[in-house]
Amino acid sequence: MQQRVSFITLGVSNLAQSRSFYEQGLGWKPSKRGSSAGVVFFQMNGGVVLALFPQEELAQDAGLPNDGAGFRGFALAYNVHQRHEVAQVLELAKQAGGTIVKPAQDTSWGGHSGYFADPDGILWEVAWNPHFELTFDGQMNLPE
Repeated sequence: MQQRVSFITLGVSNLAQSRSFYEQGLGWKPSKRGSSAGVVFFQMNGGVVLALFPQEELAQDAGLPNDGAGFRGFALAYNVHQRHEVAQVLELAKQAGGTIVKPAQDTSWGGHSGYFADPDGILWEVAWNPHFELTFDGQMNLPE
């Protein structure tokens, strides 16, 4: 498994307010590719993507209660090149002492993903996304 953080997804209480904060307040430009009324992506340096997503929906996607204990309001993402790699990475995390929170499965957005928690309970999504380019060295690119 390569050392890689592809996405940092923040579960936000008010998506419009958070988008305004980053876009208007900080002057960041959201990616036109992938951003919608339900999620906002910002291409960061080094190929990392910062995503803003409604906290309730992110907790639901991970299969955790949105009470601050089961779900802490953010998830790190490890994107893979091929669909079958999602299950492989989840199994590797389990063997290393992590907990599979949500097994690999097809998603509503056309990809395949699952979640694991590290020994401290930090949530990681492992995802294959056919809509975004993942370079050979693991950087995520969101072309305009």
